[in-house]
Amino acid sequence: MRRRKGLVGVIVLLTLTLLLSACGNNNNGSNNTGDSSSGNAPANNDSQNAADGQPKDGGSLIIAVGADPVVLNPNYAGDRVSLTIDQALYAPLFQVDNGKKTFYLADSLELSADKLTYTLKLKDGLTWHDGEKLTADDVVFTIDKILDEKQNSFLRGNFIINGKPIQAVKVDDLTVEFKLPQVAPAFEATLVQVSPIPKHIFENEADIEKSTKNAAPVGSGAFKFKEYKTGEYVTLDRFDNYFGGKPHLDSITYRIAKDTNAANLALQNGEINVKYLDPQDVSTIQATNNFDIQPYSEGRLSYLLFNENSDRGALAKKEVRQALSYALNREELITTAYVSGDYADPAKSILASDNLYFDNDVPSFDNDAAKAKEMLQAAGASNLKLRFITSSGNKAQEAIALYVQQKLKEVGVTVEINALDASAYGTKFSDLKATDFELAAGGYIMGYDPDAYSILYTTGGDANYFHYSNKEVDALFQQGAAEGDATKRGEIYKKLQELAAEDAPVYPIAYTKTIVAIDKKYGGLDQAILKPVVIFEDPSKLYVK
Repeated sequence: MRRRKGLVGVIVLLTLTLLLSACGNNNNGSNNTGDSSSGNAPANNDSQNAADGQPKDGGSLIIAVGADPVVLNPNYAGDRVSLTIDQALYAPLFQVDNGKKTFYLADSLELSADKLTYTLKLKDGLTWHDGEKLTADDVVFTIDKILDEKQNSFLRGNFIINGKPIQAVKVDDLTVEFKLPQVAPAFEATLVQVSPIPKHIFENEADIEKSTKNAAPVGSGAFKFKEYKTGEYVTLDRFDNYFGGKPHLDSITYRIAKDTNAANLALQNGEINVKYLDPQDVSTIQATNNFDIQPYSEGRLSYLLFNENSDRGALAKKEVRQALSYALNREELITTAYVSGDYADPAKSILASDNLYFDNDVPSFDNDAAKAKEMLQAAGASNLKLRFITSSGNKAQEAIALYVQQKLKEVGVTVEINALDASAYGTKFSDLKATDFELAAGGYIMGYDPDAYSILYTTGGDANYFHYSNKEVDALFQQGAAEGDATKRGEIYKKLQELAAEDAPVYPIAYTKTIVAIDKKYGGLDQAILKPVVIFEDPSKLYVK
């Protein structure tokens, strides 16, 4: 069974870092209501964070993004840019940060004693940007459309448990029951990815993903759509009726800046206020003394991908993947790609370090060139010629590619590097039928529940870009998804991590930190909350000092 999960990773996320959209993470998701405390999204308060200066209304914010958005609809957004803009356009039901729930559109979420029914209550008085009421009908409609195979949502697999769909049932205008076919401890981590879409806008659309209605989206978030100019910018205006209180800023503009060096110059010149930074650029931006430099963990794994579907066939052998891994040195790679260990920790597991059942004590193949040569010869894979695709301008990817090229040359493997622009790279990387490359540097953000990773590592998974297949791993994912006992679940995912590490479908490099530069003239950063993939969880809290 093919499963679609939100990535917020495969962002490669495609860093994009997903998504598939989701996925989420500092983390947005929880597998146990009992482990999370709850609270409501705080309303704007003019006395908040006095150390940042007195908040005032007005002004604008310009955020640099690396490409055009793919689609402004949360049921389909899987790239970093779309997810970032959608976060301001579409409010989520709730979020989870460090184990604590913050309710947005939702007012509460309760789990029944038999753990088969979640009851969600919406806040009263919610509206869409066009003034229409937001009710339980919209939530049920959103889930139904995610489940509709004809609508092809990335999120569909999240709502299928052991082959059976979750049912979303309206109780009244403010209440929805989610009925599970069996106990599913990962369900909250699934639901946290959902931002409702308006029924009155999309109910007559045959193909929501391709609907022209997405060109002028109507959401419920802190900012509403104003204008999109392809290749240049997307501008959003303040939504005065936002449930959390009128946002301080008048507008947010997402400036499409594909050239990293030009974007850094624009940042220094004050033309851009917020931008992700490569580690190599931190010192230059820091020297201006105009920016808060914020490194933070996104729960992201950086890795070297082995494409087993390559038309050259060599990487289909586990022994070849292990041999190529032996040719590399993880610590050297981290220094090469991320400048220092301050921005990256060595990775061995396929699960990111924020995961509930993360275990980095797993088999690892690296730093043994002699062993690499021996294994390549034994596998009949001498004189390999491999193609490595990178996203042009992504300094970490470019550094990884050059390092891999050098190290594999030492064991008799030739690597050809093919740099693509960001859009072409994302398309190529996420094409499950692509056969014209063997290697790529990527990353994913999948959230804290390991069930989300099934999209990547189960046979036929919808984000299984490696084309990895191990029936025992498939079975362990299925067992883990339905196991309600935390200890037994941990044992399942420990075994799963060990098996996957042994098979080497990827070479895990590092658990990386994301670095963002924010102009010091803006306050409210603590309330806005730095968030994986989307930068700010609640941009309504940002203000000009």
